[in-house]
Amino acid sequence: MKLCLVYWLAIIFSTSAITFSASATDRDNSLLQVRTIAVAPYGIITDAQLNGIYFELMELLLAKSKLVNRHYIDPYARIMHELKIGTADLTIMFKYPELSSYVTYIYPLPALKNVVIGRKKDHFPTIESLHGKVIAYLRGAKFSDRIDNNTAIIKQEVLDFDQGIILLQEGKVDAIIGPLSPIQSAANKLFLIKDFFGEPLIVSQRTPWLQISNKSLHKISAEQLKESFARLIAQGELEKLKRKYQ
Repeated sequence: MKLCLVYWLAIIFSTSAITFSASATDRDNSLLQVRTIAVAPYGIITDAQLNGIYFELMELLLAKSKLVNRHYIDPYARIMHELKIGTADLTIMFKYPELSSYVTYIYPLPALKNVVIGRKKDHFPTIESLHGKVIAYLRGAKFSDRIDNNTAIIKQEVLDFDQGIILLQEGKVDAIIGPLSPIQSAANKLFLIKDFFGEPLIVSQRTPWLQISNKSLHKISAEQLKESFARLIAQGELEKLKRKYQ
């Protein structure tokens, strides 16, 4: 009960922080609009401060490219909508079929393994073993076609991985799906014991991409961005940020 109360207080605060960034008067479309996904450890809002692996990597890119911008951390669904209509210009996220005609893919990051993972007492060795089970699924995200298209698996939408893990802890879902790093990051934030989780079932491997909206009003050189971003990756900046947020 205490953990649940702490979680809902965190949701209220984090929602307020997201609203603060989303409604700021300087969200001006005459500037380059950059978005980072609101998923720890990639995009984190703490006391109205923005950070995280992808957020800081994008900040390095923007500084090197000398692009005047506004950079916000937003949920998946909002970013996808804004990329389609051109009110967001640049982001890092997976490729999504519904976005393929709306964005240009600039540069890939190292692939991430998506897993389904339950509590220690539960073991899901195959996708078929999930039939009839309820899994927490981050709203707006897509982690596995085999899971998405399997009607025998029940999906419970959640706002973030924190909420998914609390539902898992309370026995309201049987497992949670997503990249292992954000799931572990959320578990650490909730002070769960190290052996809370069982063995993960790898259900897909997907590649995040630096991508730009095709409806962007800004004349941005995709080639210049690609060169600058590739240089950052080669210099080990992504690996440094991963170690920072371990």
